[in-house]
Amino acid sequence: MAAGTPVRPPAPEMRRTLGVRDGVAIAASSTAATTSIGIGMGALAVYAGRQTPALLLVAFLPILGIALSYARLNRTEPNCGNGYTWVGRSVGAWPGFLTGWVVLVANVVFMAYTSAITGSVVLQFVNKAGLHRLPGIDLDPGSTGISTVVGLVALVAVTVTAVTGVRSATRLQWVLLAFEYTVLLVFCAWALVSGHESFSWNWLNPFAIGSFQSLAQGLVLAVFVFWGWDAAFTVNEETKNASDASRGGLIALLAMLGLLVFAAISFQRLMGNDELVAQGPQALTYLGAKLAPEPWASLPLAALMCSAFASLQSSVIPTARGALAMGRDQTLGRLWTRVHPRYGSPAVGTLLIMAMSAAVAVLAVGIPKINLMILTAVNSIGLIVALYYGLTALACAVRFRADLREGPSAALRGVIVPGLSALVLFGLGGYLAYQYATMSDHFEATPDNGWFMLLIPALIVGSGLVVAAVAKWHRRSPYFTTGRGTDADAIALPMDTTG
Repeated sequence: MAAGTPVRPPAPEMRRTLGVRDGVAIAASSTAATTSIGIGMGALAVYAGRQTPALLLVAFLPILGIALSYARLNRTEPNCGNGYTWVGRSVGAWPGFLTGWVVLVANVVFMAYTSAITGSVVLQFVNKAGLHRLPGIDLDPGSTGISTVVGLVALVAVTVTAVTGVRSATRLQWVLLAFEYTVLLVFCAWALVSGHESFSWNWLNPFAIGSFQSLAQGLVLAVFVFWGWDAAFTVNEETKNASDASRGGLIALLAMLGLLVFAAISFQRLMGNDELVAQGPQALTYLGAKLAPEPWASLPLAALMCSAFASLQSSVIPTARGALAMGRDQTLGRLWTRVHPRYGSPAVGTLLIMAMSAAVAVLAVGIPKINLMILTAVNSIGLIVALYYGLTALACAVRFRADLREGPSAALRGVIVPGLSALVLFGLGGYLAYQYATMSDHFEATPDNGWFMLLIPALIVGSGLVVAAVAKWHRRSPYFTTGRGTDADAIALPMDTTG
């Protein structure tokens, strides 16, 4: 069979016999924590101030409800399209398609910005080595242009590992994860012990945040910081048991919570709020420099670089698999269903995801400073993440509404917690959309312009409606008739023939 040839559904007795080791579920979800800490602490401090640890704890509550919804739905219907498939069946085909579409586009945008962050971190290492300029080129880590060029090289490298299969990618993820967490825990513990800022229990009081608008914006930002734990659910067709993906996603989420809160308190022990905000996405490397001399001070920067590479990898893998699920339902083209004959991965889709991310990254060069670029991405994608998480939780509440008659415990797990989580995220998204629409009297492409922050989510949703219309009336996708995704085994992904 030639590379790029669509794979026919395997015989029933061949289905669900292949899979990767259980650890892929955890590794796929956990690698973004250091990146979240590296770029998120300064941004969270803008809105929450010294109450950043409290903000993370409050944001975790609806996210936990979303995670429980994912786990329940995944046990019932494992599918690499996850929210796209579950929302389509339980709520409706149009909301389901939008769920899949916004995940795809948001991940493409995220990868574009993360590649620039990766390039910036690499350039910081180059500067530490004493190289600040090549002929005619300043190697400035704060420059979006040069950071993007270096980051695109990193994007190509992680795409190659993603194409060669989940098992090889998972091995790399575990190595990076062990290094990142070791460095992060050591330096955060060091900051916690040696920091000169007095700890206050008020740091854990969300009611001390200045205003409801700051709380709402901070919560959406915190949801973005947690984003990534659901990557495990896109490789559930490549695990031996669907519950492995559910368990992996929940373990990763709990690990992220502990690490984020621990890091937030540690950062605040070492830095005042103004100092933390001023450092922005360089806060982690700044922490290393304050605590240790070289070469030890560079270890947090090395951990951030590893995490940035891992974040790119753990984004391209689930995005390509989500597009595969949409392709096999004919809501996207059949091109997305082409798998590599040797590696069994959706190779064509993975390369397309890389190409689109690279194109967005090049377009973003118009924003001259990396800090502004990050803030623009966070403010724009946060609303989209809240939307698709909320729709997936709503799908859980609708699908298992019969649990209301099965007793308090079943009703709480299957309907009440998912439903409340969806309402919280929808409410936050609606409130912030209103605030963005009324905060500016003119349009400007800056991260603090309300109309600009609304434009990107509006374009993502609007383009999704157009593509959905093409799928329904031109491709005549059966998904828009039944609302059901294709059987999870319709296309085999033979990542691990040895078990």
